[in-house]
Amino acid sequence: MTTDEAAADPWKTVDALWAWLESDRPTGGTEGLLLRMLKLSEEVGEVAQAVIGATGQNPRKGVTHTWDDVQSELCDVVITALVALRTLTPDAREVFERHLARVAQRSLGPGA
Repeated sequence: MTTDEAAADPWKTVDALWAWLESDRPTGGTEGLLLRMLKLSEEVGEVAQAVIGATGQNPRKGVTHTWDDVQSELCDVVITALVALRTLTPDAREVFERHLARVAQRSLGPGA
Protein backbone atom coordinates (compact mmCIF):
# COMPACT_ATOMS: atom_id res chain seq x y z
CA MET A 1 0.00 0.00 0.00
CA THR A 2 1.40 3.37 -1.00
CA THR A 3 1.26 6.58 1.00
CA ASP A 4 -1.19 8.01 -1.54
CA GLU A 5 -3.49 4.98 -1.16
CA ALA A 6 -3.39 5.27 2.63
CA ALA A 7 -4.26 8.96 2.43
CA ALA A 8 -7.07 8.37 -0.07
CA ASP A 9 -8.82 5.81 2.13
CA PRO A 10 -7.44 5.51 5.65
CA TRP A 11 -9.90 2.68 6.37
CA LYS A 12 -8.06 0.44 3.89
CA THR A 13 -4.92 1.09 5.90
CA VAL A 14 -6.76 0.37 9.16
CA ASP A 15 -7.97 -2.93 7.69
CA ALA A 16 -4.46 -3.78 6.51
CA LEU A 17 -2.95 -2.98 9.91
CA TRP A 18 -5.65 -5.04 11.63
CA ALA A 19 -5.01 -8.01 9.32
CA TRP A 20 -1.26 -7.73 9.91
CA LEU A 21 -1.74 -7.71 13.69
CA GLU A 22 -4.21 -10.59 13.53
CA SER A 23 -1.81 -12.71 11.46
CA ASP A 24 0.74 -12.80 14.27
CA ARG A 25 -1.40 -12.45 17.39
CA PRO A 26 0.35 -14.21 20.30
CA THR A 27 -2.76 -14.12 22.51
CA GLY A 28 -6.26 -14.74 21.23
CA GLY A 29 -9.77 -14.71 22.61
CA THR A 30 -10.94 -12.28 25.23
CA GLU A 31 -7.44 -11.80 26.60
CA GLY A 32 -6.11 -10.81 23.18
CA LEU A 33 -9.01 -8.42 22.72
CA LEU A 34 -8.34 -6.79 26.10
CA LEU A 35 -4.65 -6.45 25.32
CA ARG A 36 -5.49 -4.73 22.03
CA MET A 37 -7.65 -2.24 23.95
CA LEU A 38 -4.90 -1.68 26.54
CA LYS A 39 -2.55 -0.63 23.74
CA LEU A 40 -4.53 2.62 23.71
CA SER A 41 -3.39 3.41 27.24
CA GLU A 42 0.20 2.88 26.23
CA GLU A 43 -0.17 5.26 23.29
CA VAL A 44 -1.91 7.93 25.42
CA GLY A 45 0.96 7.64 27.90
CA GLU A 46 3.37 8.36 25.06
CA VAL A 47 1.39 11.54 24.27
CA ALA A 48 1.76 12.60 27.90
CA GLN A 49 5.48 11.82 27.82
CA ALA A 50 5.91 13.89 24.65
CA VAL A 51 3.98 16.85 26.10
CA ILE A 52 6.08 16.74 29.27
CA GLY A 53 9.20 16.53 27.12
CA ALA A 54 8.11 19.35 24.80
CA THR A 55 7.42 21.66 27.72
CA GLY A 56 10.49 20.66 29.74
CA GLN A 57 8.38 19.80 32.76
CA ASN A 58 10.84 17.19 34.03
CA PRO A 59 13.73 19.25 35.46
CA ARG A 60 16.01 16.21 35.43
CA LYS A 61 15.55 15.69 31.69
CA GLY A 62 14.68 19.15 30.36
CA VAL A 63 13.26 19.51 26.85
CA THR A 64 13.37 16.08 25.22
CA HIS A 65 10.57 16.27 22.64
CA THR A 66 9.07 18.67 20.13
CA TRP A 67 5.47 19.55 19.35
CA ASP A 68 5.94 17.54 16.16
CA ASP A 69 6.58 14.55 18.45
CA VAL A 70 3.29 15.29 20.22
CA GLN A 71 1.50 15.37 16.87
CA SER A 72 2.99 12.02 15.90
CA GLU A 73 1.99 10.47 19.21
CA LEU A 74 -1.56 11.79 18.85
CA CYS A 75 -1.72 10.21 15.40
CA ASP A 76 -0.59 6.92 16.96
CA VAL A 77 -3.49 7.18 19.43
CA VAL A 78 -5.97 7.70 16.60
CA ILE A 79 -4.57 4.81 14.56
CA THR A 80 -4.53 2.51 17.57
CA ALA A 81 -8.12 3.43 18.43
CA LEU A 82 -9.30 2.77 14.88
CA VAL A 83 -7.53 -0.59 14.79
CA ALA A 84 -9.04 -1.44 18.19
CA LEU A 85 -12.48 -0.54 16.85
CA ARG A 86 -11.82 -2.70 13.79
CA THR A 87 -10.92 -5.52 16.17
CA LEU A 88 -14.37 -5.25 17.73
CA THR A 89 -16.30 -5.05 14.48
CA PRO A 90 -15.68 -5.49 10.75
CA ASP A 91 -18.08 -2.52 10.33
CA ALA A 92 -15.68 -0.11 12.04
CA ARG A 93 -16.04 2.56 9.34
CA GLU A 94 -19.83 2.64 9.65
CA VAL A 95 -19.77 2.52 13.46
CA PHE A 96 -17.30 5.41 13.55
CA GLU A 97 -19.17 7.50 10.98
CA ARG A 98 -22.50 7.06 12.82
CA HIS A 99 -20.91 7.98 16.13
CA LEU A 100 -19.11 10.98 14.65
CA ALA A 101 -22.41 12.21 13.17
CA ARG A 102 -24.11 11.88 16.59
CA VAL A 103 -21.30 13.78 18.30
CA ALA A 104 -21.36 16.48 15.63
CA GLN A 105 -25.11 16.90 15.92
CA ARG A 106 -24.98 16.97 19.71
CA SER A 107 -22.08 19.43 19.78
CA LEU A 108 -22.62 21.55 16.68
CA GLY A 109 -26.41 21.37 16.37
CA PRO A 110 -28.77 20.05 13.70
CA GLY A 111 -27.47 19.97 10.18
CA ALA A 112 -23.86 19.64 11.33
